[in-house]
Amino acid sequence: MSQPEQFPSLYIPHGGGPCFFMDWTLGPTDTWDKMAAWLGQLFKSVGHKPKAIVVFSAHWESPQVTINASSTPSLIYDYYGFPAHTYSIQYPAPGSPEIASRIIELLNNSSIDATLDPIHGLDHGVFIPFKLIYPPADIPIVQVSLLANLSPEEHFAIGQALQPLRSEQVLIVGSGLSYHNMGVLMNSQTRNDDADHFNNWLTETCTSDPEIRKKRLFNWHTAPSAKNAHPREEHLIPLMVAAGAASNEEGHCLFTDRVMGATVSGYQFGKSLLR
Repeated sequence: MSQPEQFPSLYIPHGGGPCFFMDWTLGPTDTWDKMAAWLGQLFKSVGHKPKAIVVFSAHWESPQVTINASSTPSLIYDYYGFPAHTYSIQYPAPGSPEIASRIIELLNNSSIDATLDPIHGLDHGVFIPFKLIYPPADIPIVQVSLLANLSPEEHFAIGQALQPLRSEQVLIVGSGLSYHNMGVLMNSQTRNDDADHFNNWLTETCTSDPEIRKKRLFNWHTAPSAKNAHPREEHLIPLMVAAGAASNEEGHCLFTDRVMGATVSGYQFGKSLLR
């Protein structure tokens, strides 16, 4: 009997605040154009249109895995100091209590404690990139929190537990930024060698043999310039979920760009479905 088709899992950069929907003034006006264009074509890499999307954003942490179970999730404008119109951006994607319940079932089956939250909305790490990826907002999105301990091993295990969703027409996405040192980004537009060193290591890691990839990701803090790239690792940890969701499959670098002096990348784990 043939194996069911599986969606890939993804780790995507979500930019800086509402950067794709405003005139950028903190550097060259085209700073985010390449990333926006890539996100706008990402559906081609995914393949078939998913039944639902499960997103782990860098901007929601909880002591326990928490799952947005709202059928009509609100938007959380969790960015500050941006133009007024960016606080009225709309992305009315539905939620899916059914998928939320399936997530908690899979996590519990793997002895991972989790809870449902019927009122939590979608933060900008979700609605900003997905407004570009799937503009019609007609695919249900379920956001799941990171664990506040930011453990690479535990988040990889979460991804492994959710791997069956990929055969159920569900796309699993980690949303963050592969370089996230805001103190450096906000004060330099020059070439960032530390970002290059870490990005080179990360791409080599994500495209390595899956067993090697796992060991290296668990020890990411020993990578070249690791703590410069991520003084706090919440924007990297969604990658662990995406890698865990395709733990025995190949990885690919889908995107690389230099923004605000730093190199950032996006990755896919597992093969794309044919359209």
